[in-house]
Amino acid sequence: MAAGRDTGDVQEVEAGLRSDTARAIGFSDAVFAIVVTLLVLDLSVPEVTPGGMPHALIVQWPVYLAFVTSFLYVAVNWLNHKGTFLRVRCSDRGLDWTNLAVLFGVTLLPFVTALVSRAVEKGDTSDERVAIGAYALLGVLLSAAWMWLHHYLHGHPKLLQAGVPQRFFAAERLRALFGVAAYAIAGAVGWWVSVPAALVVFLLLPIFYGLSSNGSYEIRRRIRRRR
Repeated sequence: MAAGRDTGDVQEVEAGLRSDTARAIGFSDAVFAIVVTLLVLDLSVPEVTPGGMPHALIVQWPVYLAFVTSFLYVAVNWLNHKGTFLRVRCSDRGLDWTNLAVLFGVTLLPFVTALVSRAVEKGDTSDERVAIGAYALLGVLLSAAWMWLHHYLHGHPKLLQAGVPQRFFAAERLRALFGVAAYAIAGAVGWWVSVPAALVVFLLLPIFYGLSSNGSYEIRRRIRRRR
């Protein structure tokens, strides 16, 4: 009897390509889930004397703000990741590495989130600047990782689902470049001008990316259709 493969096995589409992207998606989803869990572990119930709970909760506002900001950031990264891989037909080693670069940045979010919340809670200006700088640097690196992933997919159309225009990932690459610039500017504002202003930018950027999670190319296409 001739040797064969089970239908569930990974099929080779072309040399170096794998038709099964489920492992990459499953691994990535697990990373996102763990990161969200680590974020929520930073929320702790304060130890207070009787009647002191309201004040103790209020003074922890930096922790809550940092959690909400980073949760939104993880959420939009997951939405963008989901939208990206819905358009991917098969994978190769290069795509694996670009995906891992994105996940590496995501895993550092709980650390920089804790830095920001602790620094703002303590109120030391120099520590606040360092924490804001660390968060902004991670935002730059994570946006650069997304830019690398989109650039790779733009240059390897054989990995894409049928009907996905190459221009989609060219537009997404520019969207990621905007993130690089925006986080760099926010870090500079937090270091030299105003820490609260930088925190506002950190909160607004995930909202922007969440509202445009279908991709800037899709948004422009819908606008053209309405005209």
